[in-house]
Amino acid sequence: MQYIVLIIGGGGREHAISGIASVDKVSLVELNVKNYKEVANWSKENKVNLVVVGPEEYLANGLADELKNVEINCFGPEKAASRIEADKHWAKEFMDRHQIPTARWKGFVNAEEAKKFVMNAPFPALVIKASGLAAGKGVIVAKNKQEACKAIDEILTEKKFGSAGESVVVEELLEGEEVSVLTFTDGKTIVPMTPAQDHKRIYNGDTGPNTGGMGAYCPCPLLSETDYEVVRSKILQKTVDGLRQEQIPFVGVLYAGLMLTKDGLKVLEFNCRFGDPETQVVLPLLKSDLFDIMKACCEGSLDESLVLWEQNLYAVGVILASRGYPASSSKGQVITGVQDILHKPNHFVFHSGTSISPDGKLLTNGGRVLITVSLAPSLALAAAKATNAAQRISFEGKQHRTDIAHKGIARSILQNGQLTYKSSGVDIEAGDSLVSNIKSMTSSTKRAGVMGSIGSFGGLFDIKAANYKDPVLVSGTDGVGTKLKVAFECKKHDTVGIDLVAMCVNDVLAHGAEPLFFLDYFACGKLDINVAKDVISGVNEGCKRAGCSLIGGETAEMPDMYSNGEYDLAGFAVGAVERNNLLPRVDDVKEGDIIIGLPSSGVHSNGFSLVRKILKLADKKYSDIAPFSENNRTIGDELLEPTKIYVKAVISALRTNLVKAFAHITGGGLTENIPRILPKNMGVALDATTWKIQPIFSWLAATGEINKEEMLRTFNCGIGAILICSEKNKNDVLAKLQTENPVVIGHVTSYMDHQLRVNVKNFEEAFEVGMKRYIPYIVTKLSKPLKRVGVLISGSGTNLQSLIDATRDPSQHIGAEIVLVISNKPNVEGLKRAESAGIKTVVIKHNDYSTREAFDAAMNVELDAAEVEIVCLAGFMRILSHTFVNRWHGALLNIHPSLLPSFKGAHAHKDALAAGVRISGCTVHFVEADIDAGAIIEQATVPVFPDDTVETLQERVKTVEHRIFPLALKHLATGRIHLKEDNSITWNY
Repeated sequence: MQYIVLIIGGGGREHAISGIASVDKVSLVELNVKNYKEVANWSKENKVNLVVVGPEEYLANGLADELKNVEINCFGPEKAASRIEADKHWAKEFMDRHQIPTARWKGFVNAEEAKKFVMNAPFPALVIKASGLAAGKGVIVAKNKQEACKAIDEILTEKKFGSAGESVVVEELLEGEEVSVLTFTDGKTIVPMTPAQDHKRIYNGDTGPNTGGMGAYCPCPLLSETDYEVVRSKILQKTVDGLRQEQIPFVGVLYAGLMLTKDGLKVLEFNCRFGDPETQVVLPLLKSDLFDIMKACCEGSLDESLVLWEQNLYAVGVILASRGYPASSSKGQVITGVQDILHKPNHFVFHSGTSISPDGKLLTNGGRVLITVSLAPSLALAAAKATNAAQRISFEGKQHRTDIAHKGIARSILQNGQLTYKSSGVDIEAGDSLVSNIKSMTSSTKRAGVMGSIGSFGGLFDIKAANYKDPVLVSGTDGVGTKLKVAFECKKHDTVGIDLVAMCVNDVLAHGAEPLFFLDYFACGKLDINVAKDVISGVNEGCKRAGCSLIGGETAEMPDMYSNGEYDLAGFAVGAVERNNLLPRVDDVKEGDIIIGLPSSGVHSNGFSLVRKILKLADKKYSDIAPFSENNRTIGDELLEPTKIYVKAVISALRTNLVKAFAHITGGGLTENIPRILPKNMGVALDATTWKIQPIFSWLAATGEINKEEMLRTFNCGIGAILICSEKNKNDVLAKLQTENPVVIGHVTSYMDHQLRVNVKNFEEAFEVGMKRYIPYIVTKLSKPLKRVGVLISGSGTNLQSLIDATRDPSQHIGAEIVLVISNKPNVEGLKRAESAGIKTVVIKHNDYSTREAFDAAMNVELDAAEVEIVCLAGFMRILSHTFVNRWHGALLNIHPSLLPSFKGAHAHKDALAAGVRISGCTVHFVEADIDAGAIIEQATVPVFPDDTVETLQERVKTVEHRIFPLALKHLATGRIHLKEDNSITWNY
């Protein structure tokens, strides 16, 4: 069935409502929308099925009532229900009647009484609101009492807002983040939308005067799932129920403006319609048909199953405002670049204030002109794309913010970041599985004196049980892991030995044992005396810090086992403890016991595979000054800061016999190490605001987009070890630990299977404080325009696939995106590869053209339409015309399967085998008019074996083709190379 929908309004909100509709038939109607009878009669005459009202003014003045009189469904509340927005005094009284949390307030019609209240209120009464509708300008947030009193005079005495200011609401100034939650409702049922956050101030950093909104994003991660449920049940549903109880049905969208205060959620205001610009970011995430939802609301049949949202996507919108906004606005400026943005996938441009000139040009026509909206799987990427889109649109006097959504990016990363330790090559779960699998094997080697089993921090040996009269021995063995890779790169070897000792003796300490002696194992391919000396000097220093003896070790030189300049380390510590002092005393750990944290010195020695992957993603070198350094040190120096050795302070605390357990926070982080010292029915609650989180962890989380769970199970997050003692003994234990700057970070709790064993409270709040400083850099980096690449193919497209994979791998920083693939043959595998990747494909058959030039001209039309900047030939089996080559001079790359200038032409492998060469390979070069000529960019070699065939050599060469073609593209796309007029290359790298 065909339905006719009339949308009232002409701004960005209304464009979004119509723009995301599942139909293309949208036309403009000119009506005197302030004459409600005319609107109602026109709707009746034109058989309109549904009227959607955007602006609040029309609802507040009764448009919905007039439509009801002629039996036209209106998506928007009647006049009585619109008072929730149109009469702030009434709305505040309503909230008080129905116990809906809001700021403390009082209403006035007398200016002197209002000012007296401001001066004497028991709370900061600095928010002054004109009670009626004032075109979004009737709320003044005063800096002080004098400014608040001035605002009261302007509204009540000077009648600044006319009839909208017949009374004022004086409200408490709340502190916190603002969030908006909109809900569909049929007057009984509510279906809330995803939470959004608006940005009211005109300038970056929330500075400058208030506006109607300079941008928004959603979902807003600042509203937790728990708080979202509170909004749903205690605010939105309670409001709709309250209106119905008062015989005021509300149909349409109810908008709640909320403040997240330290005392919980508070309602700042209600609106009776879609918000602007929130609507422009919320609706593009709607999977369901908006008309079906609106129709259900009007018919009283709304159901949650009708409303489906896109998953794992964020939307960010950036408003483009005209010169002078918000004080004034310039009109009539020509706008360019909009169509360029609309061609991009997951990009929208909604018109807030535009018009068309007589000659068809798009012009500015208001304060807020356009909003660019982008969808992406991460909030940072969506923000970068939306900001970049805003920058690509031009008109005289344009102004826009570049920090939209930045406030939410840190929290979104901690909640939904995708990078994991496993993705960097380390699988913690597989390690746990290995421990389980080998327990049975190790049990077969037990002898008298062995205590416990593997999986604890150290191995225990009872000397008495072995017919000795000494105490229990505790042994620990460990390595330094891929932190060694950092040492190799930095050529700094004197600290990893300290790490080696620390990893072993801190584990021994977990059983209450004092480390007695240490042995090391140093293995390398070729012994470098100076390197080995530095490593062992570090081991020696570590032993001094631990108070144990270095009594021996092994140096193994094994050629071909290790690459040049690389080595591996293992350490072995043995300590002793009196039997009665063995830790952990698991049975003594009780609910309410205190958790004491000992600060770490940084990353220590775990998680370095992930750290190195993040450095690659960030395109950082170890020699770069660390963005997170507090002392202007390099990244390498910061990462090589040795693991803390806690022995001397902790042993002193352990000798009091007041400590029940000690855990070294190593691989597995806080969430997997603390449970190792707890009874099965116990967990812990930690408060992340109680300890210092070093900047390096904030940088890693922000740059790597690592979520909360992954941070907690991979890194120590600032706590290198923890101790457990009873509440009554905490001061004595803290005094013994004083040199390590101990801090109480939590307590022991009871534990049930459905709960978190290690519950770290306020983690997101504590972490995002440090993360926020890195967000602008991350978004700016993501905003950097990518070179647009077109690829010409004729066949299977294996080189095309390597280019697709590389350009989409953020760790490779190729600086390009493939936007078009052209094939001169239909139905080839390469086309399927491109289509699977969502890349536009075009088939231009060369035999449809009488000349080479005509064929090339047809390709140019497509390349130009796609705004291609670089062309790559990936198995393109056609000779290009001089015209085409000259047109793309310096931007046309080819890969050839030989080491040019040898073996040019189509039979390179056959010619190489015929010539009897022992090496072959491939070449990426700029294309010139002569075949396989042009400046060479990259080459790679492969061996040629005596029994090689064309096919086997071809497959071997392909493996290096797939490596160097993306690298050559990176050189060109990122400006590392430039082809001069004389066809030689300038290298800027």
